[in-house]
Amino acid sequence: MRTGVLRVLRATAASWWRHKELRQTVLRDLGYLKQAASLPNTHVICGEGGTFIHLGWTTVSSFAPIERFPLAALAVARGTPFIDIRPITDVISFANLPRVARDGSIDPELCGPSGSVSLTAYINMVEKLGARIANDPRLRRSI
Repeated sequence: MRTGVLRVLRATAASWWRHKELRQTVLRDLGYLKQAASLPNTHVICGEGGTFIHLGWTTVSSFAPIERFPLAALAVARGTPFIDIRPITDVISFANLPRVARDGSIDPELCGPSGSVSLTAYINMVEKLGARIANDPRLRRSI
């Protein structure tokens, strides 16, 4: 009898522990979605190495394509710019592109992989290499 009670209590405790972990994960992901909606240079990139959500100083990633990364898919569905670099074949040119400025500032002095550009400038560059763009922020500014 006592062993049965202990098993039930242990199973209940394990269930609540998983519930707490799930709750923390959901709250964390909601925080990432709030950041994605509010930060200027937030974007999602999907390549052969996985999917990345760039949130300024934070990057959330998965080795899975966007179709299997629900947080990234939800961010894109909510309007976060999406850059699909899977069609790019010139990986050397892609690797030599400057990074997207984390805080919205641009360093015009630096060029190449050590420099930083705005998200729209970066999209112009990767699009020339063959990337596909969804939720293009350049269209929002021109309307």
